[in-house]
Amino acid sequence: MGQERPSRDPDAIRALVQDGYTRIVERAAGCCGSLPHAEEVGRKIGYSDAQLREVPDGANLGVGCGNPTAIDALRPGEVVVDLGSGAGMDAFLAARQVGPTGHVIGVDMTDAMLDKARQNARTMEITNVEFRKGTIEDLPLEDSSVDTIISNCVINLSPEKHRVFSEAYRVLRPGGRLMISDLVLERPLPSHIAEAAEAYVGCIAGASLREDYLQTIRHAGFRSVSVQREASFANAISLEDPQLQEVMGTYDITVEQVMDVLDGVRSLHILAAK
Repeated sequence: MGQERPSRDPDAIRALVQDGYTRIVERAAGCCGSLPHAEEVGRKIGYSDAQLREVPDGANLGVGCGNPTAIDALRPGEVVVDLGSGAGMDAFLAARQVGPTGHVIGVDMTDAMLDKARQNARTMEITNVEFRKGTIEDLPLEDSSVDTIISNCVINLSPEKHRVFSEAYRVLRPGGRLMISDLVLERPLPSHIAEAAEAYVGCIAGASLREDYLQTIRHAGFRSVSVQREASFANAISLEDPQLQEVMGTYDITVEQVMDVLDGVRSLHILAAK
């Protein structure tokens, strides 16, 4: 469906994503725990200064495309799962909202990200969060065990989005909510961009066309699927981002080509219910 390219081996794509995100953690470690552009990107995509101050140093790696915790209010006592939790930024913000009677589970497949998130939780003594290793296509969770699922610019990386949304539907309780920030395409990507494997980590090459993406959510069983807010992804990009610079250099992509592609990429805040 759409930009899901079944001819590409899903496991190979996941391995590329793992490698890319491991390097992001390594870069952050070399910058005293955080990347220089991360705070700038955080403000652009919807985090308040107060939220940026709330999270541990190094939890914000500047790789999101929105603020899923702002789509709808999380409630005290809820069980929340963060798909592709990375260094833990959204999980920590969610933990504050659900309070000591709530619980947040971050799921990520990259060991370096899990290590960083767990270290951040220990440093901040955040006890209502845990991080589990697993893929978002096969969640390490029981059926109907979760109140809310959040995710930030991760599902677009998956080569099997239909499995992601089916799994999300499985683990949510009846009446549970899906609150995700993600990227969609207004038009198909140029072939030289779509073939750039590194761009998967930049959240672009794996993105689906808008209606295909929303229809995949509906096909999983979700109701009341709505776009709460949207913006051009170009507004959230820092051209100084080392990851973007690496992609441009590796695949001989110019700034003009990048901006032309980004003009057709939208960041959506999506709310849906089981």
